[in-house]
Amino acid sequence: MKKVLSIAGSDSSGGAGIQADIKTISALGHYAMTAVTSLTAQNTMGVFAVQDSTPEFLKAQLDCVFTDIFPDAVKIGMLSSSRLIETIGERLRFYKAKNIVLDTVMISTSGTPLLDITAQETLKSVLFPIADVITPNIPEAQELSGISISGKDDMKKAAAIIGDKYRTSVLCKGGHLGDNASDLLYTDNRFIWFDGEKIDSKNTHGTGCTLSSAIACGLADGLSLEESVYNAKQYINGAIKASLNIGSGNGPLNHFWNLL
Repeated sequence: MKKVLSIAGSDSSGGAGIQADIKTISALGHYAMTAVTSLTAQNTMGVFAVQDSTPEFLKAQLDCVFTDIFPDAVKIGMLSSSRLIETIGERLRFYKAKNIVLDTVMISTSGTPLLDITAQETLKSVLFPIADVITPNIPEAQELSGISISGKDDMKKAAAIIGDKYRTSVLCKGGHLGDNASDLLYTDNRFIWFDGEKIDSKNTHGTGCTLSSAIACGLADGLSLEESVYNAKQYINGAIKASLNIGSGNGPLNHFWNLL
């Protein structure tokens, strides 16, 4: 059984973060492990409290995983501070971790910054260089590239700027543009489109976590990045279509059920 490590925050309501990662990794037939960066008290209506791990405790979690059950792939999600980012970068380099998928949780889909400027710069300088692929949404791709994105041509320009600058593959997620949900992979100076239908659903909390975890599973299996993204895209589309309204109905985003 292939082993996948999720380094991310905990979502107490189970829809995103390490909970979504564990569900996805397990559903795809892999063994899930975690290193928790933050505890959050949240539900479909919002985040109400956050408690970060200390760098020392995060390091201990990573050491316990890598010295016993070495992961075949690593997914990185929510990070809250420069010190935690630096700890992760140092440990992943030390253990020569492979197949690293970085979900760039920097800016929400509404445009709200989720990391301060210092932490964003640390993320770019410490983790981007060791990631096999990063997965920015449109607001994040705009911030990283410095250009405005209003269509597919802009996505290509932004992905190339980001990929060439940080020397990593880029999956630019286009779900918030227009009436389609096409994503663009820029890798080895190639542009690869993954077309997807726009699914009318509010049950999208945790989709970014799930997509990046599914990509990590593909890489753990020895698939190419293109194959891994394709399979992950199919998985996430099916998960959204099969979603259930399990929240109170008062929240802006309900979780989706991603165990297919």
